[in-house]
Amino acid sequence: MIDIHCHILPGVDDGARTLEDSIEMAKAASEQGIHTIVATPHHRNNQFDNYREDILTRVDELNRILEEENIEVNILPGQETRIYGDLAEGLVAKEILPVNLDTPYILVELPTSTVPKYTNKLLYDLQVEGYTPIIVHPERNSELLSNPDKLYELVKSGVLTQVTAASLVGKFGKKIRNFSHEIVQSNLTHFIASDAHNIHGRGFVIKAALQVIEENYGSEYIFNYLENANQLVTGETIVGDVPERIVRKKFLGIF
Repeated sequence: MIDIHCHILPGVDDGARTLEDSIEMAKAASEQGIHTIVATPHHRNNQFDNYREDILTRVDELNRILEEENIEVNILPGQETRIYGDLAEGLVAKEILPVNLDTPYILVELPTSTVPKYTNKLLYDLQVEGYTPIIVHPERNSELLSNPDKLYELVKSGVLTQVTAASLVGKFGKKIRNFSHEIVQSNLTHFIASDAHNIHGRGFVIKAALQVIEENYGSEYIFNYLENANQLVTGETIVGDVPERIVRKKFLGIF
């Protein structure tokens, strides 16, 4: 299994604090059946900056240590970039790092509470330049939660998304759990990933999430998510099912 979103690099953001933490996370991932992890440190989120070349160096170092420790988990380079107006220029300047260095896929994070007004145009411009943006954890964005049509329009335009395993099993609360399932049911996501930060409160939980998906939607969903992750890291084209709008029953204006 490939985990496309994980904060396993030590000492660079709010994920693994030390090398020992990274090693313990790799062991925990292996126990979940994960053999490949895309390291995705935060970038441009007003708290952490992690640039392309620094990430590449740290990924090489961590792979070397995991090999010495006989932990059979391979780390690939990636980056979780908070959306900003000059993101396209950041690609040209070699600041932004696509998944696994030379694929067309870029992990993009929205602010927690809003979808910036320039989002649609920026993500469209990235696609014109040959890149495919992947919005991470859209289920945790409160504007998309209250107005899921915005997510539908983004996916319809060619943007991909990734839902967090912990969201599907309720670790971020009932509303986010329900929205996550609405996203899955409506073909509005293409990946399930851990977004793991440690082995305690923000662990992998992927096994549990896949079990929930299989029980509710069938094994074909799991196959598609696993296949998409494989295609992502090799740079192959990912084609999702036709997206649908999320339709909610309203009761006194409350969903």
